[in-house]
Amino acid sequence: MTGFPVPKLNNNDTTYVLVEWLAEDGQAVRDGDPVVLLETSKATEEVVAPRDGVLRRLLAEGAECEPGQVIAQLLGPGDEAAPEDPAGTVRSTGSAESAGGDPRGPGLPAAPGDSVPGGPGGAGTGDGSGVVVTMPARELIEAHGVAMERVYALGRKVIRRADVEELLGGPARPSPTGSTATSGGASGSDRPSTPGHVDGLSATAHPAPAGSTPNGAGRAEFTLAEAAPDGAGRDDDAEWITLSRAQQRTAEVVERSRREIPAAFTVMSVDVTEVLSLARDLTRRLRALVGLPEMVVKATGGLLDRFPVFFAQPGPGPRPRLRRATAANVGVTVDVGRGLFIPVVRDVADRPLAEIARDLVGFRKTALTGSFRESDLEGGNITLTLHTSDGIVHAVPIVFPGQTCALSLTAPRPEVVPDGSGFAVRKTAAIGLAYDHRFVNGRDAAEFLGELRSALESPARFLTENG
Repeated sequence: MTGFPVPKLNNNDTTYVLVEWLAEDGQAVRDGDPVVLLETSKATEEVVAPRDGVLRRLLAEGAECEPGQVIAQLLGPGDEAAPEDPAGTVRSTGSAESAGGDPRGPGLPAAPGDSVPGGPGGAGTGDGSGVVVTMPARELIEAHGVAMERVYALGRKVIRRADVEELLGGPARPSPTGSTATSGGASGSDRPSTPGHVDGLSATAHPAPAGSTPNGAGRAEFTLAEAAPDGAGRDDDAEWITLSRAQQRTAEVVERSRREIPAAFTVMSVDVTEVLSLARDLTRRLRALVGLPEMVVKATGGLLDRFPVFFAQPGPGPRPRLRRATAANVGVTVDVGRGLFIPVVRDVADRPLAEIARDLVGFRKTALTGSFRESDLEGGNITLTLHTSDGIVHAVPIVFPGQTCALSLTAPRPEVVPDGSGFAVRKTAAIGLAYDHRFVNGRDAAEFLGELRSALESPARFLTENG
């Protein structure tokens, strides 16, 4: 008999949600077969069986689990399943039991009467039989009093937070009285609640605009707790903004970066008139959407050999040192209103531009459903943060732990520049570089940006030489 522990899927989360079992209890599975679907703060990941055996589940769908927790057993010939307690709950043989704590771990397996969505005896009954509701989604449902009939009517096997927000008409906000303002709730209205007033001031609850957070790309999803009339039954701090799970992970990464990395920043203006014209032509010829971000990603990859430190990984120990990168893997920020994701375009130096463009289009589509896999998000050795909202002049990205540099790119804007004896209107964009000053000096940063600018201002020559 072999325990089936939860693997470590990323470095930012301490707990995951068991969204769905992909194999039935008692089913024979083979080494490498997908067995369970786990949801992290950023992605949904299939976890495969580590060996052949008969699956014995120890945790219900919809429950939380943590890395290392045993959530199932794989029984071999002659093995017996773990004993059940009088209530019929399977006892886990995981680390929690050996440590003297609750043998079922932080996400309790569903015993009869447990209220675990989609689990035995849980809320997944009646019209919603078999529907799995993740814990973040369930919290939002309860906070807004959404009728479960409306949730089941979505016709989805797995209900996530984003699905509930869809029912609420966008990132969830409670009504001024704290009751739901959606159909099926207390007010009976089909529209999401309008911002209330706290102490006579308008209490708008909109996502923060791109560029307002330290990394310039995140967007907080939150609910606003309204104050009681005339301050009755409230403390001094009446307004509480509750960040989404994904934004909490973003906050932890930003805090760690600011605490550990002594970063500096340099920005350079780039004439992108020609590269934008070429990108439009390539879009037609390659039948792939090519824009300025795609061109920047490709140009960045071309600098790996000349600037290896910019793609290297800081090593552990008291003496500063770097691990050389074997390929340029560029993480690119994607935010379509469901949280910040940074999927990685791999080996951009040696791949054609058309493939890079198709990767980025695929990532944007995936972001709409929030169905990234951890493999999409890991392995980057430099990051490009996009700040393409009108009016942004420049943005300072954070340097992510494990990297030495991060680039930022603003939207092109018209600019009047000298042209011979007169003036001309050109399109320019600001490309910034935040860098770990322990490894990169200001002169190196300026040279890196200068090479990037040269590639973008002579794009036809650059692509001819670099594919």
